[in-house]
Amino acid sequence: MSGFVDKPEPIQVPGLVHLHTGKVRELYRNEAGDLVMVASDRISAYDWVLPTEIPDKGRVLTQLSLWWFDQLADLLPNHVLSTDLPEGAPADWAGRTLVCKSLNMVPVECVARGYLTGSGLVEYNESRTVCGLALPHGLVDGSELPAPIFTPATKAAVGEHDENVSYEEVARQVGAETAAQLRQATLAAYSRARDIARDRGIILADTKFEFGFDGDSLVIADEVLTPDSSRFWPADRWEPGRAQPSYDKQFVRDWLTSAESGWDRKGEQPPPALPQQVVDATRAKYVEAYERLTGITWS
Repeated sequence: MSGFVDKPEPIQVPGLVHLHTGKVRELYRNEAGDLVMVASDRISAYDWVLPTEIPDKGRVLTQLSLWWFDQLADLLPNHVLSTDLPEGAPADWAGRTLVCKSLNMVPVECVARGYLTGSGLVEYNESRTVCGLALPHGLVDGSELPAPIFTPATKAAVGEHDENVSYEEVARQVGAETAAQLRQATLAAYSRARDIARDRGIILADTKFEFGFDGDSLVIADEVLTPDSSRFWPADRWEPGRAQPSYDKQFVRDWLTSAESGWDRKGEQPPPALPQQVVDATRAKYVEAYERLTGITWS
């Protein structure tokens, strides 16, 4: 059992048609046919969207994505048309709203990995491969890979796991030419971002991108290189062979699996509300990631 603990009712705005409620974002279409994405402060863990929000999280994700879109602009076009608030939208949408070009989205999560951890580590320990790609013996949790690899996944509905698939499966699903474009774009964007993050004392262990087509042009979409879509590790604390400290929602995961929460991850009951200290610590990590990467003080 999984999904939303309390699924929110979307805000109705004149001139906007609500299309979808995601884990974090609300998606609308305006009268011009453009998409309007609004990043909420919702947070998810273990396939549940939790009942407690993290203040400013949606704004951090949106502003960090905009910064990264700028860093990648010479490599890939993106879907952002405007950051202006739609007429009649609530004031709280400021800083968390993007008006975007409507694309023909590719149904693949495009994941790049430069380090071994997470689901990649699980597969490696079983077969010495990740998404069918053979890797050297002797790697451990947190090991840097010989070179970044493209490890795609299928896109899952809210409450379900994305499933890692092979490159060959992606080629079967979307065609060989598109699969090659996705792999090239994903690895180019990851390599650029990895180098930028490294200069700021942060390791970009892995990240996922979403792409769509605007006519024949491949365009990067959704969010990019945020703590929700990426694993960022402080470089000065990197130590292969153990789980790495990270700029993400690890405080939330740790509390949910602790005795204090009283929650059985394998049971049927939804997770409880988060205590204030976990909310505060998680918000601080998101803000720290933004500030360290961009060099801009959050306000």
